[in-house]
Amino acid sequence: MTHRRGWVFAVFALLTPVYVIPLVHSQVETIVIPAGTPEDNDLNAITNEHDAQKKVSMYQDYVQKYASNQAAVAYANWQLSQYYQNTGDLQKARECGEKAVAGSPHNLDILTSQVTIAQQLKDNAQVFKYSVQGGEVFNSIEKQPKPADLSDEQFASMITSQKDANKNSYEFFEEAAFNSIAAAPDAKTRMDYIDKFTVTFPKSKMDEQVTSYAMLSLSELKDNHRLIEYAEKALTANPNNLPALLLLANNYVDSSEAGALGKAITYAQKAIVAAKADDPTADKPQKISAGVGHSVMGRAYAKQQKTLPSISELKSATALLKGNDEQQYAVAAYYLGWDYAKVNKLTDARAILNDAATIPGPVQQPVKDLLIKVNTARAAGK
Repeated sequence: MTHRRGWVFAVFALLTPVYVIPLVHSQVETIVIPAGTPEDNDLNAITNEHDAQKKVSMYQDYVQKYASNQAAVAYANWQLSQYYQNTGDLQKARECGEKAVAGSPHNLDILTSQVTIAQQLKDNAQVFKYSVQGGEVFNSIEKQPKPADLSDEQFASMITSQKDANKNSYEFFEEAAFNSIAAAPDAKTRMDYIDKFTVTFPKSKMDEQVTSYAMLSLSELKDNHRLIEYAEKALTANPNNLPALLLLANNYVDSSEAGALGKAITYAQKAIVAAKADDPTADKPQKISAGVGHSVMGRAYAKQQKTLPSISELKSATALLKGNDEQQYAVAAYYLGWDYAKVNKLTDARAILNDAATIPGPVQQPVKDLLIKVNTARAAGK
């Protein structure tokens, strides 16, 4: 009997032997053990063994016995990996799985196993590594050479069939890789993942979210050149992309280049319109986005020495952000307090700064410092 070892076995120690025969793919590997060979006969004996521990010993012996048969060794290591995974020994499961991948690097089922083990180990780097490898294997389907005996139409149909058969695996890898981006420990790692993700999973259904993570990461890395590239690319695809609009607005309001403040105001205005915070059904994220837009406009007007328009925008910002985003509220409150102090509205300045001074975070100390100055000025005025 020919053994084509394919989908993951849910339980290693099933009393009834399970043989699954998947579709055979050109670029996607399927482990095949020819019928009647010693390797096949020994696998039958292992399958018929009901004792799980004996199965483990038999597979270990099998690996040694057929060390020169890459496919047989890969299959045996995969079975050992699944056994250890089911018993909770995830480190051994990963080690055996790595050996299986080494022997059959284009087997999507083995790669799927490795991703799930890495997820259980909470090893984000390994999740991403094997997810990308799986995506690359799927992509290789389209890159395979056309057999001489197939017409262009037949070859195209074959490619489509193979991609359809492996679509679920591809989507699993795509989602796992995306989750790795979201869980990346720092901006540099996140951008490294994003660069690989966009090549491996082009036209992903998560593209907009990936772009948002990219802009956030590039902002943290202070890579303004790439940040602007990503944001403008995002706006080309979707002119109402709020993360792109707000990041560009924030980038330009802090920039010293000529015309930057005008650009900050333009992007902030577009974000406010796109957020639709005045809609009765507007949710919390919409209100926060609009609030940040008003905050950026207020800061830009303040830098242009347009204090009264700045106050108007910052009042709108604090109204939208209070109770929705404390940190952004604190930022807007700081600048509003500054503006009030500038036009000698010290009581108003004191009130907004007192409120913001209770919020822990990076703006708390600057708010307190400004509040001291305002209180000193009020006392001197009296």
